[in-house]
Amino acid sequence: MKLFFSPTSPYVRKVRIAAKELGLDDQIELISTNPWENPPELADANPLGKVPALMISDNEILFDSPVICEYLDSLNREVVLFPVAGKSRWDALRLQALADGILDAAVMIRLDSLRPESERYSDMRERQLNVIRRALRYLDSEMTRLIGPLTIGQVAVACALAYLDFRLPEEDWHKVHLKLDCWYATWMERESMQVTMPPLG
Repeated sequence: MKLFFSPTSPYVRKVRIAAKELGLDDQIELISTNPWENPPELADANPLGKVPALMISDNEILFDSPVICEYLDSLNREVVLFPVAGKSRWDALRLQALADGILDAAVMIRLDSLRPESERYSDMRERQLNVIRRALRYLDSEMTRLIGPLTIGQVAVACALAYLDFRLPEEDWHKVHLKLDCWYATWMERESMQVTMPPLG
C-alpha cells in the first residue's frame, strides 16, 4: 500500500496512528506530497487533490481519513478500532466526527493566518474558535467515552488535541480542561503518537 501524505496534516496523522496501532505501518509506503502544489500524481489518485489518499492497487485508491482508517481496521481483526455494532460503534464514530470537526475549524484558522493581515477574516476566526471551544467542553463532559478499549474515536481526539497544540498553542486548552489534559498526557506516551510527531514549523 502507498499513502500520499504531508507530515503536518492532522488527517494524515490519524491514518498513520491507526496503521501503527493496527500493526500495519510497515506495510505502507509513505509518498511525501505537498497538496498545495497540485502535484499531478495526487490529482490522479484523489480528484479532490487532498491528503491522505491510500493506494491499495494500481486501480484502487481510498480517501479520506475516516474511510482509510476503516479500511485499515478491516485488515486486522485482532485490534478493532471500529466496533462492529451497537452503542460502542456510535460512540466511536461520534467522537471521530467531533474530533474531525475540531480539525476542520483549526485548519480554517490556520489557512486564514497565512493571509496578509489586512485580508484575514476576524469574524470567521472567532466563529471557528467558538466551534473548537464548544467541542472541547463537550469532550470534557464525555470523558467516560474516551476511557476503555481503543477506538477510532480516541485516535481522532488525540490527533485533534495535538493539532491544537501544534497550530493554536495560544488557546492553551490544557489549563481549562484538566480531565482532558490528563487523558491526553497518557495518550501522548503511546509509540504511535511519538513516531508521527509533525516537524516543527
